[in-house]
Amino acid sequence: MSSFKSLRVKIVGAALGMCMSSAAVAQEFTFSVHHFLSPKAITQTRLIEPWVAAIEEASGGRIAFEVFPSMSLGGKPSELYGQVRDGVADVVWTLPGYTPGVFPRVEVFELPNVHGGDALATNRAIQDMMPDLAADFDDIYPLLVHVHAGNALHLASGNVTELQDFEGLKIRSPSRTGAWMLEALGAEPVGMPVPALPQALAKKTVDAGLVPFEVAIPLKLADLTTASVELDGGARFGTSTFLFAMNKNSYASLPADLQAIVDEVSGRVLSEAMGAAWNEMEPLGKERARAAGATVSALSAKNTAAFDGPFQQVADRWVNEVNSISIDGAELLERAREAVAKHSK
Repeated sequence: MSSFKSLRVKIVGAALGMCMSSAAVAQEFTFSVHHFLSPKAITQTRLIEPWVAAIEEASGGRIAFEVFPSMSLGGKPSELYGQVRDGVADVVWTLPGYTPGVFPRVEVFELPNVHGGDALATNRAIQDMMPDLAADFDDIYPLLVHVHAGNALHLASGNVTELQDFEGLKIRSPSRTGAWMLEALGAEPVGMPVPALPQALAKKTVDAGLVPFEVAIPLKLADLTTASVELDGGARFGTSTFLFAMNKNSYASLPADLQAIVDEVSGRVLSEAMGAAWNEMEPLGKERARAAGATVSALSAKNTAAFDGPFQQVADRWVNEVNSISIDGAELLERAREAVAKHSK
């Protein structure tokens, strides 16, 4: 049994363990789940669908969900946070990076010298530090905060082998911390939601994009790129944080026993499943790129070391940014690094 299947069993088992034996008349609740990726993406197949199934089963049908992928409820990816905050959608999956400055504490895990390339390790670190991040979620009910395996560089033409090769490249950035990193590397960041990346590469609007290998599969980036690059030892150019969240009023509308079911299959249990799933999918994404004729490579240890200075500049910039809003950035950064290191292999 794969680690993901094992964890899925745990999700369902945990939910069933919360079932009530009461024969009371069931009250029905139907909630919408909105996200911007395709229904074939890992987010829907390995996060949302198992989570929905576990809750529907454990609640005996008292809770039901309607899943709306590909922004099919309307709006733009950058509007998902506002939709769940305002009750337009009951549940959303989105990137905090799409609303810069709204989730300043969570950003610490996006920094390139915090996340090392292991989604499971960083997910566990985030769970350990959720009390430290709680102030970012005053307007919503967080179900899960997680990361993917980290950003590799996917180029429409050519390749990069050292820091100097980044100079002048237009590169899609997933967040403001990603944009800061690209600026520190001498590149020109271009902000856009990930669904827009394939067209941007095809039209040469950007020279490259920062996404993990797994995300490159549903986007079919292998057909649009000549090379994919990561750092020595599988390290990445930072990562993206993701938020799976529920409208506070929608959550509050549930009786205590149903709230307990939702909580039991969210948080740490779901974090484990997603970390394992993303780590398992990355090699498949690399294989897909190679099969399409792209070069998949890692920079040498010597050339990777040259990124230490720019990466630290990004961390320092983040610390200064959050210090200006009365967050102790240096302490949060140190604790995040320690937490990731504790869970890393």
